[in-house]
Amino acid sequence: MAEFPNLSRRGFLNGTAAVGGLLVVPGLLTACSKTDAGSATGEGALEKLRKQGFVRVAYANEAPYGYLEGKELKGEAPTLHREIFQALGVDELKPTLSEWDGLIPGLQAGKYDVVSAGMAITPERCGNAIFSEPEFISPTALMVKKGNPKKLTDLASAKEAGVTIGVMSGAVEGSYAKGAGIAEGKIKTLQKPQDGADAVKGGRIDAFLLTGISLRWLAKTNPDTEVTEPFVPEIDGNAQFSPGGAVFRKGNEDLRDSFNRELKKIVSDRSRYVQLLEPYGFGESEIPPEDLKTADLCKG
Repeated sequence: MAEFPNLSRRGFLNGTAAVGGLLVVPGLLTACSKTDAGSATGEGALEKLRKQGFVRVAYANEAPYGYLEGKELKGEAPTLHREIFQALGVDELKPTLSEWDGLIPGLQAGKYDVVSAGMAITPERCGNAIFSEPEFISPTALMVKKGNPKKLTDLASAKEAGVTIGVMSGAVEGSYAKGAGIAEGKIKTLQKPQDGADAVKGGRIDAFLLTGISLRWLAKTNPDTEVTEPFVPEIDGNAQFSPGGAVFRKGNEDLRDSFNRELKKIVSDRSRYVQLLEPYGFGESEIPPEDLKTADLCKG
């Protein structure tokens, strides 16, 4: 299984860069690399997609959110989006690989119709594009040695036990740990997810703090570890859900609204949601609360 080093980017990078290259996957698509009149915008966008039989989606090759395995597009977002667009009468996803910071600029330029990458919904991004309702939330969890020898369950238990916690460089989990009162000397910074797993296995840290989604995926290739039940940390009394969704170009509100209607059917059916997304580490703990709305998330 290929390693995807940027598992932590989903909920943690809040800005949207104005630059970034678009990379087309050889052999997967032809017209998808064009910024032409094939772009579906405004009223009638869904009907246009139905007539052409496909929707152009962008992904960033980050497991388990959206990635290529062989010639097959897999992950949370493509799996969910395929199900939704087929229900809307659009049978095929045509993928375009993009650098992370090029996803929204490429969308704005008409290179594709939807960003299918599990992108976190933030006020900054809402200023440049429109989001679906949340597809998932990203509760936090701890990766520990098999058997959980320290009996850790959350950050409060980690503080009480006086253990050493690992966090990703530049990721929000560092602020979660500090906010929980864990001493700076007990927080170790790591560069990529596998570094965290290796540090746990080697005893250099007692637990690695990241989203439950990413840790469950990481644990598949690190059998000497286990992942605690997810929990929702708080900063200044505010729950940190880190929700993500599909991204549409401004002007495509009708398409977004049609998408949302089908998304709601899946999110409200817990067994269907889990059946679709469990292979990628998503379970009932990732189902968004009914009252968590994109309009509120965009306000900050």
